[in-house]
Amino acid sequence: MSMKTYGVALVLGLMLATANHLVFARAFDLTTCGACLALLVAGPVVLALLVAVAVVATAPVAPAPTPALAVTTPIDPPEDVALRLLSTLQEEGRLVDFFTEDIAGYSDEQIGAATRGIHASCRKALRAAMPVEPIMSGEEGATVTVPPGFDPSAIRLVGDVTGAPPFTGVLRHAGWRVVTVNLPKRSGQDPRVIAPAEVEIG
Repeated sequence: MSMKTYGVALVLGLMLATANHLVFARAFDLTTCGACLALLVAGPVVLALLVAVAVVATAPVAPAPTPALAVTTPIDPPEDVALRLLSTLQEEGRLVDFFTEDIAGYSDEQIGAATRGIHASCRKALRAAMPVEPIMSGEEGATVTVPPGFDPSAIRLVGDVTGAPPFTGVLRHAGWRVVTVNLPKRSGQDPRVIAPAEVEIG
């Protein structure tokens, strides 16, 4: 900005000096007065540069832009996410109670009746918290083709695997992939507390 101001001032000063020389040279004999000639020619240039210096010195300086503060969202550790899922399954279907219960003394009929209710509750909770979808379409036992470039972490090949894909085989399990995660937050709580103890008073 300052260089542009000086450039404009210099051009205007030279134009004014040229005009002075043309006008006064016709009216007066400036060759006999060197000081007059210097004043008429150099004066406008010096004056224009002085004005430019004053303008640059008094021009407001734009403040430097303040860097935007990065907003970081706290991310739960992976183990806390797993504990939140376990807490949800316990709250809805009492899954931890079922797995920690000694069922050796119960009959198959009793276990089957209890399992039906636990299954329904945990299935509902899982669908709400972490809905899943099959990785491969088709019924188990159906013939499927594994294309080239498949993801080994999503499709595991078993049996006599030789050569290069595509492979044709029997689908033994369709696999599961989580669609989205909708686990409730548990702020302010110990993540290791899967279910709080309950004490009835009175």
